[in-house]
Amino acid sequence: MRHTIEQIVTEANKIILGKEHQIRLALACLLARGHLLIEDLPGMGKTTLSHLLARLLGMSFQRIQFTSDLLPADILGISVYDRERNSFTFHPGPIFAQFILADEVNRATPKTQSALLEAMEEHQVTIEGETRPLPEPFFVIATQNPDHHIGTFPLPESQLDRFLMRIEMGYPDSTAERKLLRGANRRDLLQSVHPVTSADELHQMQQQIPGTTVSDALLDYLQALVTFSREAPQFEHGLSPRAAQALLRAAQAWARLEGRDFVIPEDIQRVLPAVAGHRLTGGDPAVSASDLLLSSVAIP
Repeated sequence: MRHTIEQIVTEANKIILGKEHQIRLALACLLARGHLLIEDLPGMGKTTLSHLLARLLGMSFQRIQFTSDLLPADILGISVYDRERNSFTFHPGPIFAQFILADEVNRATPKTQSALLEAMEEHQVTIEGETRPLPEPFFVIATQNPDHHIGTFPLPESQLDRFLMRIEMGYPDSTAERKLLRGANRRDLLQSVHPVTSADELHQMQQQIPGTTVSDALLDYLQALVTFSREAPQFEHGLSPRAAQALLRAAQAWARLEGRDFVIPEDIQRVLPAVAGHRLTGGDPAVSASDLLLSSVAIP
């Protein structure tokens, strides 16, 4: 697995410059069978990263551009009456793909945003009383602009919690930006990218993640972090049991990225900001939630 992952990271670094940590977090999120939210300003490479990963992983890809007039049926699909057959025929929407890019998801209304909930949580959709499974592996990357931008609808907590991780791309450093200015257009370079692995192989790698060894001492550390988030007065609400499970899965996936079949505390520390940042509110704006957790809870 590690050889394949390193190939993916190497190829991705040729397109997305100076963002190896974000690329690895996205891959860990995918291996853990979670979904990824990328929040940043326009023009930071959110969409390019999504297209790139879909190509490298050999997954069927659909981009859904979220707008204020988008309807749930535009995502899920609709049944259309067929006169020749004298019956209704279901026309699947773009959600029936392995890799979904929900672009600018917070520009759609809450009703449309909620159309993703069942798909993300249960890998299926219920349309007109019939439950239809989604292809495996199934992965959603949603991008959103900051909430203060005009025309945005904040994602409710219930939907934020469906995302295993939230990351930011951030500005490139001066060296990477100089290469961007000197080099070819990143979108043009995407056309030359070839798959490194297949969807079937990726699905097999996902199935290895739960088998990653987790010691009792490691679980003690994870539970101590979760308990502190629930008891600390700085936070309005602590991490839920689902968030604790998400943190464990993400740490197991990160361990596999590092070539290990067991989890160490550093794995939890590397993924904690992406897993806990969008689930914890309150506290000192100058200190991130993950920094407060890691500085307050000692490793057993």
